[in-house]
Amino acid sequence: MPKRKHQEDKKKAAKPSIENMEEKRVQCVFKSESGETDGSPFELPVEITKDKLQLVCDAVIQNDDKVPYAFFVNGVEITETLIKAVGEDVILKTESALEIVYQPQAIFRVRAVTRCTSSLEGHADAVLFVAFSPSGRYLASGSGDTTVRFWDINTETPEFRCKGKLLSVSCCHQHWVLCLAWSPDGRKLASGCKGGKICLWNPKTGKQIAKALTGHSDYISALAWKPLHLDGECRYLASSSKDRTIRIWDVIAFKTHIIISGHNGHISFVKWGGSDLLYSASHDRTIKVWRASDGVFCRNLEGHGHWVNTLALSTDYVMRTGAFEPANAKIVHEDVTDSAEELAKKAKERYQATLAIGGSEGGSERLVSGSDDATMYLWKPEDSKKPVARMTGHLKIVNEVKFSPDSRLIASASFDKFVKLWDGFTGAFVATLRGHVNMVFQVSWSADSRLLVSGSKDSTLKVWKVQDRALLLDLPGHSDEVFAVDWSPDGQRVVSGGKDRVLKMLVRLK
Repeated sequence: MPKRKHQEDKKKAAKPSIENMEEKRVQCVFKSESGETDGSPFELPVEITKDKLQLVCDAVIQNDDKVPYAFFVNGVEITETLIKAVGEDVILKTESALEIVYQPQAIFRVRAVTRCTSSLEGHADAVLFVAFSPSGRYLASGSGDTTVRFWDINTETPEFRCKGKLLSVSCCHQHWVLCLAWSPDGRKLASGCKGGKICLWNPKTGKQIAKALTGHSDYISALAWKPLHLDGECRYLASSSKDRTIRIWDVIAFKTHIIISGHNGHISFVKWGGSDLLYSASHDRTIKVWRASDGVFCRNLEGHGHWVNTLALSTDYVMRTGAFEPANAKIVHEDVTDSAEELAKKAKERYQATLAIGGSEGGSERLVSGSDDATMYLWKPEDSKKPVARMTGHLKIVNEVKFSPDSRLIASASFDKFVKLWDGFTGAFVATLRGHVNMVFQVSWSADSRLLVSGSKDSTLKVWKVQDRALLLDLPGHSDEVFAVDWSPDGQRVVSGGKDRVLKMLVRLK
């Protein structure tokens, strides 16, 4: 017996105990997103914090610019200490060097909005759409009262009520304004209505630009401008409609450029990709890919079992902001003076930088779709008609999907009251954000991808801290359903609109 006890004691001594984990060190090596290993393996304490890991990384990879990084082991982010992220079992069983993957984060940081500073009144019916311009300088809203309004973001007061040309009733909206889209140079706003008309507006004057674009025989479901790096003049605009067609408009000649048809059901969404492809989602349960230059059909993306409601591209944010860099907030107060060629060049540089995020997992645009069947699909539509992943977890209709500005995460809003986060490259489930007590209609990301805001039928806005997967702020204020929400590209403001006919402006108060 004494001999057996001696052997057991020897084994216990040879194996690190959980109580002694504070003294335990583990062999580690830093690895970039593209798979390149930096330096030789070295020992780190298992209790090392994320902040100290940043200091070690700065020294190893010679991070002279002090770019902040997020750190991952086996796909799990290190938010506190290495051992809490990895787990004791993995630490004890590790024989080779533990690979710590580092991903750059935005150098600038958006501060969370904290309070509603004003209620912007003026609309006579529900506010259905709100949108900041690419630089964040202008704010527009569309309503069931048939009008578009521009608002002064500095004084937080009404600026222009856009009702079209009074001399010709046929030139302006006579039905609900369902969607808005800013040209990526910020010089024009397009609005589409239930009557099938599209109007263009000048944000500086509030005046309608020439005549309305007519041709659709039913309501406009979505609008998408040709990306700035492909069209420095912002000459072409795509629209989708319940009439089962897509139209590409020449907004300088004010005529239809191309008509695209092929869907067997209402078209609910259209996106214009950075490689000059159009993506359309329909009630016929398919997503179709078209060549925008001539309208030729490329391929079907199939898998959904019900209506496809929403689409998002991994490059949406960089194409929305065009040549404007959100980190440079002073652009909000400056007029655009660059030529079309200069704007296109800047936009192309930013677009290509976004494509490069993720190393081997990036490289081309990714598309995510949400459906009435409560599922989502992740696609690489330029390369294949087979999905990268089928994303399940929601219990009801997926109403909206959005890639984070850095394209690493996807947020989805559903009628099941939840917001969910997903990996933007693999489609893997990340977290469920719980807090709303009724349907979630829309979500919007802060420019640094660290915060997310959601609007719900429960009349509240909620701000989420993405890194902690937790509710940061609960922002009541609306007296009814919140239909629309947008976070300004400069990160300074959030605006929301809803059934109570008012817009709420939220900013950070000191």
